[in-house]
Amino acid sequence: MELFSAHEVSKSYSDFKALSDVSISVEEGSVFGLLGPNGAGKTTLIRIINQITAPDTGTLTFNGKPMKADDIYRIGYLPEERGLYKKMKVGEQALYLGMLKGLSRREAMRELKIWFEKFEIISWWDKKVMELSKGMQQKVQFICTVLHKPKLMIFDEPFSGFDPINAELLKDEILRLKREGATIIFSTHNMESVEELCDHIALINKSKKILDGPTLNIREQYKSNIFDVAYKGDFQSLEGKIGTRYAILEHTEQARNNTLKIQFSEGGNSGALIRDLVEHVEIVSFNELIPSMNDVFIKVVKQNS
Repeated sequence: MELFSAHEVSKSYSDFKALSDVSISVEEGSVFGLLGPNGAGKTTLIRIINQITAPDTGTLTFNGKPMKADDIYRIGYLPEERGLYKKMKVGEQALYLGMLKGLSRREAMRELKIWFEKFEIISWWDKKVMELSKGMQQKVQFICTVLHKPKLMIFDEPFSGFDPINAELLKDEILRLKREGATIIFSTHNMESVEELCDHIALINKSKKILDGPTLNIREQYKSNIFDVAYKGDFQSLEGKIGTRYAILEHTEQARNNTLKIQFSEGGNSGALIRDLVEHVEIVSFNELIPSMNDVFIKVVKQNS
C-alpha cells in the first residue's frame, strides 16, 4: 500500500529549476532511497514533503489523501544540517521537540527514557548540546526524529560524522523501525548503505528523475555480462581458444586456482560461455558480477550529464 506520493512536482527559485516534474511513490513499510549528486534537487523535494516550502506545481498525497498541514505531525525529519540548540540542555531540548510533535510531557519522558537507555546516553541528560561531539549530537537528534513514532521518517545523510560502530547501531535501528512498520525515505551518498537498507530507489539529477525502481531490479538491469571464474588449467591455451570470442578483462595466476574476469558481448549467454570454458579448463567456480549501486549511480549520472 502506498503511504506517500509526489506527482509531477516542480519547484523553481528565480531562474533556477530545482525540481522538474518529479514523481515518486513510497510504499508503506519500506525504505525508499532518494539519491542524486549534490545540487540535484533531493533536499528541495524533502523540504516540500516536510511542508517547509511548497511546490510550484504538482500534487502530494499522504495515506491515500491529498497532503494537508496536520500530516506534518506524522512525519519525522532528520536533516543533513543538524539543528539542535547548542546552549540548551539535551534532556530539556528532547522533551521540547517531542512535545512540538504532539506528545504530552509524560509520553515524551517515557519514550526518551527508553531511547536514552538503549543508546547508553542517559548521563547526557543535563549536559548542554555544545558539550557533545558531533556524533553524540546526531544520536540525540535521531532520537528526537523518531520519538513520536511517525508513520513516515525522513533521514538525510544520517550516518554523516558517525564512526563505524555507531553507524552500524543506527542501521540496525532503521531496520528495526522498518520491521515494526515504519516507512522511511533515506537520502545518502553512501551507496553501500543503499544496498543494505533500501527496497526501492529514485535517482534525481539536474532537477529530473532519471532512474526509479526496486534496488535489486536496477542492479540487475545494469549488468554488463561480466563473470568471475576460478579454474584449473593453462591460461595461454585458454586465451588462444576463446580470446577472440570473449573479452578477458583480468587474469590472475594463483597456486591453487587461476582466476579471470571475462565478458561476453550482446547476444551471448552464460550457458555458451560455460560450454566454451569447460572444453579447455576445469571450472572451479563461476559467478556473475552484479554491479554495485555505486557503479550504477556513476554510470547513470554520467550518461545523463
